[in-house]
Amino acid sequence: MNLQVNPTRMELLRLKKRLRVAVRGHKLLKDKLDELMKNFLELVEENRRLRTEVEEGLTRAFRGFAMARAVLSWSYLETALGAHRERRGVTAKPVRRMNMEIPHFLLDEEEPNIYPYGLAETTGDLDEAVRRLHAAFKPLVQLAEVEKTVELMAGEIERTRRRVNALEHVLIPQLEEQARYITMKLEENERGNLVRLMKVKEIVGHG
Repeated sequence: MNLQVNPTRMELLRLKKRLRVAVRGHKLLKDKLDELMKNFLELVEENRRLRTEVEEGLTRAFRGFAMARAVLSWSYLETALGAHRERRGVTAKPVRRMNMEIPHFLLDEEEPNIYPYGLAETTGDLDEAVRRLHAAFKPLVQLAEVEKTVELMAGEIERTRRRVNALEHVLIPQLEEQARYITMKLEENERGNLVRLMKVKEIVGHG
């Protein structure tokens, strides 16, 4: 195999230095990959929990709207719910996590009035459905944040894994092979020099 290296002691020292850096970098990246995987699995579990919470909350809310629809006219429901003019603000703020920039969603602290209609004019089913729908909003925002973080972390895991594999299976073996090649060549040169020196001594001795 043609290793394309100059078999000198200076080159050997340079290669050994690069090898030390590569090995240290591989360890750091491997540790990072392990930590990323640990965080990723925790986030996947959190994502599952939040999704279940949101789906259950929305299912109960929609069931409540269906019950209210059974006793209230559609036009009345539209009028009652359409009167809602207050908004709940969400602010996206980037934060650093595991050397990544991920979004962090913040809900406005001031909670709006969730009942835009007169409570005496509606059913308890509608009130409960509105309450459940409002209660699902916070975990829904948290779910959006976690899902985006999971997506970004999956990409970072893949990039880090490629770098670990490149160091482990390509660069480090290549540097080790080049170092062995130069060492072998230097040893051959030393043996050749020793043989020549012995021949010179022999010639001088016979002179």
